[in-house]
Amino acid sequence: MTLRIMIANRGEIAIRIARSIRELGYVPLGIYTSIDKNSLHRKFMNEDYEVSNYLDMDDVINAAIELGADAIHPGYGFLSENPVFAKKVVEKGFIFIGPSPEVMELAGDKVRAKKKAVEAGVPTLPWMNVNDPKDIVEFAKDHGYPVMLKAVGGAGGMGIRIIRNSEEAEKYYEQARKEAENAFKDARLYVEPYVENPKHIEVQILGDGDNIIHLYERDCSIQRRHQKIIEEAPSPALTPKIRKSLTEDAVKLMKYIGYINAGTVEMLYDLKHKKYYFMEINARLQVEHPVTEFITGVDIVKQQIIIATEGVLTLKQRQISIRGHSIEARINAENPLTLMPSPGTITYYIEPSGPGVRVDSGVASNSFVPGEYNPLISKLIVWGSNRLEAINRMKRALNEYVISGIQTNIPLLKAIIEHPVFIKGKHTTRFLEKYWNDIEETIRKKEILHMAILITLAYKGNAKIRSKLISGSRYAAYLNGIEHTRIESIKRRAWIYWALIRGRVSRKQLRRRKR
Repeated sequence: MTLRIMIANRGEIAIRIARSIRELGYVPLGIYTSIDKNSLHRKFMNEDYEVSNYLDMDDVINAAIELGADAIHPGYGFLSENPVFAKKVVEKGFIFIGPSPEVMELAGDKVRAKKKAVEAGVPTLPWMNVNDPKDIVEFAKDHGYPVMLKAVGGAGGMGIRIIRNSEEAEKYYEQARKEAENAFKDARLYVEPYVENPKHIEVQILGDGDNIIHLYERDCSIQRRHQKIIEEAPSPALTPKIRKSLTEDAVKLMKYIGYINAGTVEMLYDLKHKKYYFMEINARLQVEHPVTEFITGVDIVKQQIIIATEGVLTLKQRQISIRGHSIEARINAENPLTLMPSPGTITYYIEPSGPGVRVDSGVASNSFVPGEYNPLISKLIVWGSNRLEAINRMKRALNEYVISGIQTNIPLLKAIIEHPVFIKGKHTTRFLEKYWNDIEETIRKKEILHMAILITLAYKGNAKIRSKLISGSRYAAYLNGIEHTRIESIKRRAWIYWALIRGRVSRKQLRRRKR
Protein backbone atom coordinates (compact mmCIF):
# COMPACT_ATOMS: atom_id res chain seq x y z
CA MET A 1 0.00 0.00 0.00
CA THR A 2 1.35 3.43 -0.95
CA LEU A 3 0.66 5.68 2.02
CA ARG A 4 0.04 9.38 1.57
CA ILE A 5 1.65 11.19 4.50
CA MET A 6 1.00 14.88 5.14
CA ILE A 7 3.73 16.86 6.89
CA ALA A 8 2.12 19.47 9.13
CA ASN A 9 5.16 21.72 9.17
CA ARG A 10 7.43 23.94 7.10
CA GLY A 11 11.09 24.68 6.30
CA GLU A 12 14.00 22.33 6.80
CA ILE A 13 12.12 19.75 8.90
CA ALA A 14 9.38 19.40 6.29
CA ILE A 15 12.03 18.69 3.64
CA ARG A 16 13.91 16.29 5.89
CA ILE A 17 10.75 14.29 6.66
CA ALA A 18 9.70 14.27 2.99
CA ARG A 19 13.01 12.62 2.04
CA SER A 20 12.48 9.70 4.41
CA ILE A 21 8.86 9.32 3.26
CA ARG A 22 10.05 9.01 -0.35
CA GLU A 23 12.74 6.47 0.53
CA LEU A 24 10.05 4.29 2.11
CA GLY A 25 8.12 4.44 -1.18
CA TYR A 26 5.36 6.65 0.22
CA VAL A 27 3.95 9.98 -0.96
CA PRO A 28 4.88 13.22 0.86
CA LEU A 29 2.15 15.86 1.08
CA GLY A 30 2.56 19.35 2.51
CA ILE A 31 0.92 22.51 3.75
CA TYR A 32 1.94 26.14 3.48
CA THR A 33 0.67 29.59 4.43
CA SER A 34 0.44 32.70 2.27
CA ILE A 35 3.75 33.82 3.83
CA ASP A 36 5.37 30.57 2.63
CA LYS A 37 3.91 30.63 -0.89
CA ASN A 38 7.42 30.53 -2.38
CA SER A 39 9.04 28.44 0.34
CA LEU A 40 11.52 25.75 -0.71
CA HIS A 41 9.73 22.98 1.21
CA ARG A 42 6.80 23.12 -1.26
CA LYS A 43 9.06 21.75 -4.03
CA PHE A 44 9.61 18.52 -2.08
CA MET A 45 5.91 17.62 -1.85
CA ASN A 46 3.88 15.71 -4.43
CA GLU A 47 0.91 17.90 -3.54
CA ASP A 48 0.27 20.60 -0.96
CA TYR A 49 -2.55 22.74 0.39
CA GLU A 50 -2.70 26.29 1.70
CA VAL A 51 -3.70 26.80 5.35
CA SER A 52 -4.32 30.01 7.25
CA ASN A 53 -1.93 29.11 10.07
CA TYR A 54 0.29 26.16 11.02
CA LEU A 55 -1.32 26.29 14.49
CA ASP A 56 -4.94 26.10 13.30
CA MET A 57 -5.85 22.48 14.11
CA ASP A 58 -9.07 22.36 12.13
CA ASP A 59 -7.46 24.02 9.11
CA VAL A 60 -4.52 21.57 9.16
CA ILE A 61 -6.81 18.54 9.48
CA ASN A 62 -9.03 19.86 6.68
CA ALA A 63 -5.90 20.09 4.49
CA ALA A 64 -5.22 16.40 5.18
CA ILE A 65 -8.79 15.57 4.14
CA GLU A 66 -8.53 17.62 0.94
CA LEU A 67 -5.19 16.00 0.04
CA GLY A 68 -6.46 12.48 0.71
CA ALA A 69 -3.81 11.82 3.33
CA ASP A 70 -3.60 8.57 5.29
CA ALA A 71 -1.27 9.86 8.02
CA ILE A 72 0.03 13.11 9.50
CA HIS A 73 3.60 13.80 10.69
CA PRO A 74 3.76 16.95 12.85
CA GLY A 75 7.56 17.46 12.78
CA TYR A 76 8.65 19.59 15.74
CA GLY A 77 7.24 22.85 17.09
CA PHE A 78 3.78 24.11 16.09
CA LEU A 79 1.28 21.31 16.92
CA SER A 80 3.80 18.51 17.45
CA GLU A 81 3.30 18.24 21.23
CA ASN A 82 -0.37 19.21 21.38
CA PRO A 83 -2.41 16.25 22.71
CA VAL A 84 -5.67 17.87 21.55
CA PHE A 85 -4.38 17.94 17.97
CA ALA A 86 -3.12 14.35 18.17
CA LYS A 87 -6.52 13.22 19.48
CA LYS A 88 -8.38 15.06 16.69
CA VAL A 89 -6.10 13.49 14.07
CA VAL A 90 -6.86 9.98 15.35
CA GLU A 91 -10.60 10.68 15.71
CA LYS A 92 -10.73 11.76 12.05
CA GLY A 93 -9.29 8.39 11.04
CA PHE A 94 -5.71 9.45 10.27
CA ILE A 95 -2.56 7.78 11.56
CA PHE A 96 -0.70 10.17 13.87
CA ILE A 97 3.07 9.71 13.52
CA GLY A 98 4.04 10.32 17.11
CA PRO A 99 3.17 9.21 20.64
CA SER A 100 -0.40 8.71 21.84
CA PRO A 101 -2.40 11.76 23.02
CA GLU A 102 -2.41 10.31 26.55
CA VAL A 103 1.38 10.01 26.74
CA MET A 104 1.74 13.42 25.10
CA GLU A 105 -0.49 14.93 27.78
CA LEU A 106 1.58 13.29 30.52
CA ALA A 107 4.86 14.51 28.99
CA GLY A 108 3.49 18.04 28.69
CA ASP A 109 2.86 18.20 32.44
CA LYS A 110 6.33 18.46 33.98
CA VAL A 111 5.12 17.69 37.51
CA ARG A 112 3.19 14.58 36.46
CA ALA A 113 6.25 13.39 34.50
CA LYS A 114 8.45 13.90 37.59
CA LYS A 115 6.05 11.82 39.68
CA LYS A 116 6.23 9.01 37.11
CA ALA A 117 10.03 9.19 37.20
CA VAL A 118 9.99 8.78 40.99
CA GLU A 119 7.62 5.82 40.68
CA ALA A 120 9.92 4.25 38.08
CA GLY A 121 12.97 4.71 40.33
CA VAL A 122 14.69 7.33 38.19
CA PRO A 123 16.63 10.07 40.08
CA THR A 124 14.94 13.49 40.24
CA LEU A 125 15.60 16.77 42.00
CA PRO A 126 13.14 17.65 44.80
CA TRP A 127 10.35 20.02 43.76
CA MET A 128 7.27 21.81 45.03
CA ASN A 129 4.20 23.31 43.36
CA VAL A 130 4.13 27.11 43.61
CA ASN A 131 0.95 29.16 44.08
CA ASP A 132 2.56 32.19 45.69
CA PRO A 133 6.04 33.76 46.05
CA LYS A 134 5.99 32.58 49.70
CA ASP A 135 6.09 28.98 48.46
CA ILE A 136 9.41 29.70 46.75
CA VAL A 137 10.85 31.20 49.95
CA GLU A 138 9.59 28.21 51.96
CA PHE A 139 11.19 25.75 49.52
CA ALA A 140 14.50 27.65 49.69
CA LYS A 141 14.55 27.33 53.48
CA ASP A 142 14.95 23.58 53.09
CA HIS A 143 17.03 23.45 49.92
CA GLY A 144 18.84 26.80 49.83
CA TYR A 145 19.22 29.37 47.05
CA PRO A 146 19.49 29.55 44.10
CA VAL A 147 16.32 27.78 42.98
CA MET A 148 14.71 27.49 39.56
CA LEU A 149 11.10 28.48 38.93
CA LYS A 150 9.55 26.57 36.00
CA ALA A 151 6.29 26.37 34.10
CA VAL A 152 4.47 23.05 34.58
CA GLY A 153 3.49 23.00 30.90
CA GLY A 154 6.70 24.63 29.73
CA ALA A 155 8.98 24.06 26.77
CA GLY A 156 11.55 26.01 24.79
CA GLY A 157 12.85 27.90 27.82
CA MET A 158 9.58 29.78 28.43
CA GLY A 159 8.37 30.43 31.98
CA ILE A 160 11.78 29.82 33.57
CA ARG A 161 13.44 32.08 36.15
CA ILE A 162 16.52 31.58 38.34
CA ILE A 163 15.87 32.97 41.83
CA ARG A 164 18.73 33.75 44.20
CA ASN A 165 16.94 35.44 47.13
CA SER A 166 13.49 36.24 48.57
CA GLU A 167 13.36 39.63 46.80
CA GLU A 168 13.77 37.92 43.43
CA ALA A 169 11.01 35.47 44.40
CA GLU A 170 8.59 38.38 44.64
CA LYS A 171 9.97 39.99 41.47
CA TYR A 172 10.01 36.97 39.15
CA TYR A 173 6.98 34.97 40.27
CA GLU A 174 4.44 37.11 38.44
CA GLN A 175 6.69 37.39 35.35
CA ALA A 176 7.01 33.61 35.06
CA ARG A 177 3.29 33.06 35.73
CA LYS A 178 2.21 35.47 32.98
CA GLU A 179 4.75 34.08 30.52
CA ALA A 180 3.52 30.53 31.19
CA GLU A 181 -0.11 31.60 30.77
CA ASN A 182 0.59 33.35 27.47
CA ALA A 183 2.79 30.61 26.03
CA PHE A 184 1.01 27.45 27.21
CA LYS A 185 -2.43 28.58 28.45
CA ASP A 186 -1.31 27.06 31.75
CA ALA A 187 -0.15 29.41 34.55
CA ARG A 188 0.95 26.64 36.93
CA LEU A 189 4.53 26.83 38.26
CA TYR A 190 6.84 24.65 40.31
CA VAL A 191 10.23 25.16 41.93
CA GLU A 192 13.31 22.95 42.24
CA PRO A 193 16.97 23.44 43.28
CA TYR A 194 19.13 25.15 40.67
CA VAL A 195 22.17 23.15 39.63
CA GLU A 196 24.82 25.81 39.02
CA ASN A 197 26.90 24.25 36.23
CA PRO A 198 25.03 21.32 34.71
CA LYS A 199 25.25 19.54 31.41
CA HIS A 200 21.98 19.18 29.49
CA ILE A 201 21.87 15.55 28.40
CA GLU A 202 19.02 13.97 26.43
CA VAL A 203 18.52 10.31 25.61
CA GLN A 204 16.94 9.42 22.27
CA ILE A 205 14.23 6.78 22.65
CA LEU A 206 12.37 4.61 20.15
CA GLY A 207 9.57 2.34 21.29
CA ASP A 208 6.38 0.48 20.42
CA GLY A 209 5.06 0.24 23.99
CA ASP A 210 6.73 -3.13 24.65
CA ASN A 211 10.10 -3.01 22.90
CA ILE A 212 11.76 0.24 23.97
CA ILE A 213 15.38 1.06 23.14
CA HIS A 214 17.76 4.01 23.40
CA LEU A 215 20.01 5.43 20.69
CA TYR A 216 22.43 6.80 23.30
CA GLU A 217 22.62 10.42 24.39
CA ARG A 218 23.16 13.93 23.05
CA ASP A 219 24.87 16.80 24.83
CA CYS A 220 22.79 19.97 24.36
CA SER A 221 24.61 22.24 26.82
CA ILE A 222 25.42 25.15 24.48
CA GLN A 223 22.36 27.33 24.99
CA ARG A 224 21.37 30.98 24.90
CA ARG A 225 18.34 31.96 27.01
CA HIS A 226 17.54 28.24 27.39
CA GLN A 227 17.53 27.82 23.58
CA LYS A 228 19.94 25.22 22.15
CA ILE A 229 22.54 26.36 19.61
CA ILE A 230 25.04 23.50 19.26
CA GLU A 231 24.47 19.81 20.06
CA GLU A 232 26.69 16.77 19.90
CA ALA A 233 26.60 13.01 20.33
CA PRO A 234 27.80 11.31 22.37
CA SER A 235 28.43 13.60 25.34
CA PRO A 236 32.16 14.19 25.98
CA ALA A 237 31.47 14.36 29.74
CA LEU A 238 30.03 10.91 30.44
CA THR A 239 32.09 7.89 31.45
CA PRO A 240 30.98 4.50 30.05
CA LYS A 241 29.60 3.59 33.50
CA ILE A 242 27.51 6.77 33.85
CA ARG A 243 26.37 6.51 30.22
CA LYS A 244 25.10 2.96 30.82
CA SER A 245 23.26 3.95 33.98
CA LEU A 246 21.74 7.13 32.51
CA THR A 247 20.51 5.52 29.28
CA GLU A 248 19.11 2.50 31.12
CA ASP A 249 17.19 4.79 33.48
CA ALA A 250 15.73 6.65 30.49
CA VAL A 251 14.52 3.35 29.00
CA LYS A 252 13.16 2.28 32.39
CA LEU A 253 10.99 5.41 32.61
CA MET A 254 9.68 5.10 29.05
CA LYS A 255 8.82 1.43 29.62
CA TYR A 256 6.99 2.39 32.81
CA ILE A 257 4.70 4.79 30.93
CA GLY A 258 4.37 2.54 27.84
CA TYR A 259 5.92 5.02 25.43
CA ILE A 260 5.28 4.62 21.68
CA ASN A 261 7.23 6.20 18.79
CA ALA A 262 10.25 8.58 19.09
CA GLY A 263 10.92 10.83 22.07
CA THR A 264 13.63 11.99 24.42
CA VAL A 265 14.25 11.82 28.14
CA GLU A 266 15.94 15.03 29.29
CA MET A 267 18.47 14.88 32.12
CA LEU A 268 20.53 17.40 34.06
CA TYR A 269 24.05 16.13 34.71
CA ASP A 270 25.91 17.70 37.63
CA LEU A 271 29.56 17.77 36.49
CA LYS A 272 30.85 18.51 39.98
CA HIS A 273 29.13 15.64 41.78
CA LYS A 274 28.87 13.26 38.79
CA LYS A 275 25.13 12.81 39.30
CA TYR A 276 22.21 13.06 36.90
CA TYR A 277 18.56 13.95 37.47
CA PHE A 278 15.45 13.49 35.35
CA MET A 279 14.16 16.80 33.99
CA GLU A 280 11.37 16.15 31.45
CA ILE A 281 10.12 14.11 28.50
CA ASN A 282 9.92 15.57 24.99
CA ALA A 283 7.24 13.60 23.16
CA ARG A 284 8.28 14.41 19.59
CA LEU A 285 11.11 14.45 17.07
CA GLN A 286 13.89 16.77 18.23
CA VAL A 287 15.65 19.42 16.11
CA GLU A 288 19.00 17.80 16.90
CA HIS A 289 18.08 14.21 15.93
CA PRO A 290 20.61 14.12 13.01
CA VAL A 291 23.64 13.80 15.33
CA THR A 292 22.16 10.58 16.71
CA GLU A 293 21.48 9.34 13.18
CA PHE A 294 25.14 9.96 12.30
CA ILE A 295 26.59 7.97 15.24
CA THR A 296 24.09 5.06 15.13
CA GLY A 297 23.18 4.81 11.44
CA VAL A 298 19.46 4.77 12.31
CA ASP A 299 17.03 6.95 10.33
CA ILE A 300 14.81 8.13 13.19
CA VAL A 301 12.09 9.55 10.94
CA LYS A 302 11.78 6.26 9.05
CA GLN A 303 11.46 4.43 12.36
CA GLN A 304 8.75 6.87 13.45
CA ILE A 305 6.75 6.08 10.31
CA ILE A 306 7.27 2.31 10.60
CA ILE A 307 6.19 2.25 14.25
CA ALA A 308 3.11 4.37 13.53
CA THR A 309 2.00 2.43 10.45
CA GLU A 310 3.03 -1.13 11.36
CA GLY A 311 2.74 -0.91 15.15
CA VAL A 312 6.09 -2.51 15.87
CA LEU A 313 9.74 -1.54 16.42
CA THR A 314 11.90 -4.25 14.90
CA LEU A 315 15.21 -2.80 16.13
CA LYS A 316 16.72 -4.37 19.24
CA GLN A 317 19.05 -2.72 21.75
CA ARG A 318 21.88 -5.13 20.91
CA GLN A 319 21.89 -3.78 17.34
CA ILE A 320 22.66 -0.21 18.47
CA SER A 321 26.23 1.00 18.99
CA ILE A 322 28.14 4.28 18.86
CA ARG A 323 30.34 4.98 15.86
CA GLY A 324 32.45 8.14 15.95
CA HIS A 325 31.27 11.60 17.00
CA SER A 326 28.80 14.09 15.54
CA ILE A 327 28.14 17.81 16.09
CA GLU A 328 25.22 19.95 14.92
CA ALA A 329 25.15 23.73 14.59
CA ARG A 330 21.84 25.54 14.14
CA ILE A 331 22.07 28.18 11.42
CA ASN A 332 19.70 30.99 12.37
CA ALA A 333 18.75 34.13 10.46
CA GLU A 334 19.78 36.51 13.20
CA ASN A 335 22.41 38.99 14.29
CA PRO A 336 25.31 36.96 15.76
CA LEU A 337 25.73 39.34 18.71
CA THR A 338 22.22 40.51 19.60
CA LEU A 339 20.48 37.37 18.27
CA MET A 340 17.74 39.61 16.92
CA PRO A 341 15.98 38.06 13.87
CA SER A 342 17.24 39.05 10.41
CA PRO A 343 14.41 38.41 7.93
CA GLY A 344 14.86 39.12 4.24
CA THR A 345 15.85 37.57 0.91
CA ILE A 346 18.91 35.34 0.61
CA THR A 347 20.75 36.71 -2.40
CA TYR A 348 23.54 34.12 -2.54
CA TYR A 349 23.65 30.66 -0.94
CA ILE A 350 26.34 27.99 -1.01
CA GLU A 351 26.22 24.97 1.33
CA PRO A 352 29.35 23.21 2.59
CA SER A 353 29.91 19.61 1.52
CA GLY A 354 32.60 16.94 1.54
CA PRO A 355 33.33 13.95 3.78
CA GLY A 356 31.18 13.70 6.91
CA VAL A 357 29.08 16.81 6.21
CA ARG A 358 25.27 16.95 6.12
CA VAL A 359 23.09 20.05 5.69
CA ASP A 360 19.37 19.95 6.49
CA SER A 361 18.24 23.20 4.90
CA GLY A 362 14.98 24.94 4.16
CA VAL A 363 16.42 27.70 1.96
CA ALA A 364 18.33 28.37 -1.25
CA SER A 365 19.45 31.40 -3.26
CA ASN A 366 16.55 33.87 -3.61
CA SER A 367 14.63 32.28 -0.70
CA PHE A 368 12.70 34.74 1.44
CA VAL A 369 13.15 34.28 5.20
CA PRO A 370 10.04 35.61 6.98
CA GLY A 371 10.17 37.20 10.40
CA GLU A 372 6.97 35.49 11.56
CA TYR A 373 8.53 32.09 12.32
CA ASN A 374 11.48 30.57 14.15
CA PRO A 375 14.73 32.00 12.67
CA LEU A 376 16.20 28.51 12.11
CA ILE A 377 16.93 28.20 8.38
CA SER A 378 19.19 25.14 8.32
CA LYS A 379 21.19 22.70 10.38
CA LEU A 380 24.84 21.91 9.69
CA ILE A 381 25.77 18.43 10.94
CA VAL A 382 29.21 16.86 10.77
CA TRP A 383 30.62 13.45 11.65
CA GLY A 384 34.17 12.47 12.58
CA SER A 385 35.85 9.26 13.69
CA ASN A 386 36.50 11.08 16.98
CA ARG A 387 35.47 14.37 18.61
CA LEU A 388 38.54 16.33 17.52
CA GLU A 389 38.01 15.37 13.88
CA ALA A 390 34.33 16.37 14.20
CA ILE A 391 35.31 19.78 15.64
CA ASN A 392 37.84 20.40 12.85
CA ARG A 393 35.30 19.31 10.25
CA MET A 394 32.73 21.69 11.71
CA LYS A 395 35.25 24.56 11.54
CA ARG A 396 35.94 23.75 7.90
CA ALA A 397 32.24 23.45 7.04
CA LEU A 398 31.31 26.73 8.75
CA ASN A 399 34.05 28.50 6.78
CA GLU A 400 32.61 27.07 3.54
CA TYR A 401 29.04 28.14 4.31
CA VAL A 402 28.06 31.28 2.34
CA ILE A 403 24.75 33.04 3.04
CA SER A 404 24.37 36.60 1.71
CA GLY A 405 21.53 39.09 1.90
CA ILE A 406 20.64 38.42 5.54
CA GLN A 407 22.60 38.17 8.76
CA THR A 408 23.21 34.76 10.31
CA ASN A 409 24.69 33.42 13.55
CA ILE A 410 27.58 31.69 11.72
CA PRO A 411 30.20 34.04 13.31
CA LEU A 412 28.82 33.08 16.75
CA LEU A 413 28.99 29.37 15.94
CA LYS A 414 32.60 29.71 14.76
CA ALA A 415 33.58 31.51 17.98
CA ILE A 416 31.98 28.79 20.12
CA ILE A 417 33.55 25.89 18.23
CA GLU A 418 37.01 27.46 18.52
CA HIS A 419 36.73 28.26 22.25
CA PRO A 420 39.14 26.18 24.42
CA VAL A 421 36.42 25.28 26.97
CA PHE A 422 34.25 23.79 24.22
CA ILE A 423 37.20 21.97 22.68
CA LYS A 424 37.91 20.35 26.07
CA GLY A 425 34.25 19.33 26.38
CA LYS A 426 33.92 21.07 29.76
CA HIS A 427 31.13 23.45 28.66
CA THR A 428 27.87 23.60 30.62
CA THR A 429 24.52 25.32 30.10
CA ARG A 430 26.12 28.50 31.46
CA PHE A 431 28.87 28.53 28.82
CA LEU A 432 27.67 31.61 26.92
CA GLU A 433 26.81 33.42 30.13
CA LYS A 434 30.31 32.83 31.55
CA TYR A 435 32.32 33.39 28.37
CA TRP A 436 30.19 35.88 26.46
CA ASN A 437 32.85 38.62 26.64
CA ASP A 438 35.38 36.25 25.03
CA ILE A 439 32.90 35.20 22.36
CA GLU A 440 31.84 38.77 21.59
CA GLU A 441 35.44 39.97 21.28
CA THR A 442 36.27 37.09 18.92
CA ILE A 443 33.27 37.86 16.70
CA ARG A 444 33.98 41.61 16.57
CA LYS A 445 37.69 41.11 15.80
CA LYS A 446 36.96 38.69 12.97
CA GLU A 447 34.19 40.82 11.49
CA ILE A 448 36.37 43.96 11.56
CA LEU A 449 39.28 42.04 10.03
CA HIS A 450 37.00 40.64 7.33
CA MET A 451 35.62 44.09 6.51
CA ALA A 452 39.10 45.60 6.52
CA ILE A 453 40.30 43.02 4.00
CA LEU A 454 37.31 43.65 1.75
CA ILE A 455 37.69 47.41 1.90
CA THR A 456 41.43 47.21 1.33
CA LEU A 457 40.91 45.09 -1.78
CA ALA A 458 38.19 47.44 -2.98
CA TYR A 459 40.46 50.41 -2.20
CA LYS A 460 43.09 48.99 -4.51
CA GLY A 461 40.67 48.52 -7.38
CA ASN A 462 38.06 51.30 -7.02
CA ALA A 463 38.79 55.04 -7.19
CA LYS A 464 35.48 56.09 -5.62
CA ILE A 465 36.10 54.11 -2.46
CA ARG A 466 39.74 55.25 -2.41
CA SER A 467 38.60 58.88 -2.37
CA LYS A 468 36.53 58.23 0.77
CA LEU A 469 39.42 56.70 2.71
CA ILE A 470 41.58 59.83 2.99
CA SER A 471 42.61 59.54 6.63
CA GLY A 472 42.71 56.91 9.35
CA SER A 473 39.74 58.43 11.15
CA ARG A 474 37.70 58.54 7.94
CA TYR A 475 38.67 54.93 7.30
CA ALA A 476 37.54 53.86 10.79
CA ALA A 477 34.25 55.75 10.47
CA TYR A 478 33.58 54.19 7.09
CA LEU A 479 34.48 50.75 8.43
CA ASN A 480 32.17 50.99 11.45
CA GLY A 481 29.27 52.59 9.61
CA ILE A 482 29.20 50.41 6.52
CA GLU A 483 25.85 48.72 5.88
CA HIS A 484 25.40 45.02 5.15
CA THR A 485 24.16 45.67 1.60
CA ARG A 486 27.26 47.79 0.95
CA ILE A 487 29.47 44.94 2.17
CA GLU A 488 27.92 42.67 -0.47
CA SER A 489 28.79 45.22 -3.18
CA ILE A 490 32.35 45.48 -1.87
CA LYS A 491 32.64 41.68 -1.79
CA ARG A 492 31.87 41.53 -5.50
CA ARG A 493 34.40 44.25 -6.33
CA ALA A 494 36.99 42.62 -4.07
CA TRP A 495 36.55 39.28 -5.79
CA ILE A 496 36.99 40.84 -9.24
CA TYR A 497 40.18 42.60 -8.14
CA TRP A 498 41.53 39.48 -6.44
CA ALA A 499 40.83 37.36 -9.52
CA LEU A 500 42.66 39.90 -11.69
CA ILE A 501 45.79 40.21 -9.56
CA ARG A 502 46.07 36.42 -9.20
CA GLY A 503 45.72 36.04 -12.94
CA ARG A 504 42.65 33.81 -12.67
CA VAL A 505 40.77 35.84 -15.25
CA SER A 506 41.72 38.55 -17.74
CA ARG A 507 40.04 41.94 -18.12
CA LYS A 508 38.86 40.74 -21.52
CA GLN A 509 37.13 37.76 -19.90
CA LEU A 510 35.48 40.01 -17.32
CA ARG A 511 34.16 42.29 -20.05
CA ARG A 512 32.70 39.26 -21.84
CA ARG A 513 30.96 38.14 -18.63
CA LYS A 514 29.41 41.58 -18.18
CA ARG A 515 27.93 41.39 -21.68
